[in-house]
Amino acid sequence: MTNKTTNSSSAEKALSILLAFTPDNKEMGTTELSLKLGLHKSTTSRLIKLLVGTNFLQQNPLTKKYLLGSSALRIGHATTRSLDSKLLAVAHPCLAELSQLLGESVAMEMLSGTNIVLALHVEGPSHIRFNFQQGEQVPINVAAGAKVILSQSDPTLVGICLEQDFQKYNENTIVSKGQYRKLLKEIKKSGIAYDKGERYLNTHAMATPIYNLDGNTKAAVVIAGPAHRLTDSFLESALTPMRETADRISQLLFN
Repeated sequence: MTNKTTNSSSAEKALSILLAFTPDNKEMGTTELSLKLGLHKSTTSRLIKLLVGTNFLQQNPLTKKYLLGSSALRIGHATTRSLDSKLLAVAHPCLAELSQLLGESVAMEMLSGTNIVLALHVEGPSHIRFNFQQGEQVPINVAAGAKVILSQSDPTLVGICLEQDFQKYNENTIVSKGQYRKLLKEIKKSGIAYDKGERYLNTHAMATPIYNLDGNTKAAVVIAGPAHRLTDSFLESALTPMRETADRISQLLFN
């Protein structure tokens, strides 16, 4: 009975050490971890040695501090893949319902690595197709979903994404990285992003974010169609059902 209790206690302490590195995976030393978790330094040192041996932690040879290792990263990757699959399954019927309600084509754009892709697409009754094929990478400087996703994303990720060249499609296209960063700040406040003829002059789109548990977003609900139908007044009327759809997807995904 004592061994079971001891093993359980050790396992809980080891897990608490791993969780101490979330969400930022900031390097920490043995003393810092001991103080943060209220553990004896010898206990922390023993468990760190075990976690390093199983590649759940790794040591920076320069600073001698620790951070999450390859085993922890593999588990995180598996969890992400599982959530991505669930997100696609959960989102499709919600998007189909939204498309019928609004009478237009709707889609979900999603963060995949450091790219934004058109993950799902539901055609509206008018059969106006999206400009991208499902699974195709979208240009972040024009795509409404990409804008709203990046507006809520970690600055480091945004910086990586902004290393790509911005193609100019017409006079409405944003090609200045500085102007784009300014736009992302505005979108973060409003929670709405648009594409009003920035790639094709006669096409409009609007996107709202699908939030995850930490308040960030890796996906967005998007409506797109011809500019003569997706007028400012129509987009304003579509905003509430789009936000409700995004909230429902989040609730189904994480509850």
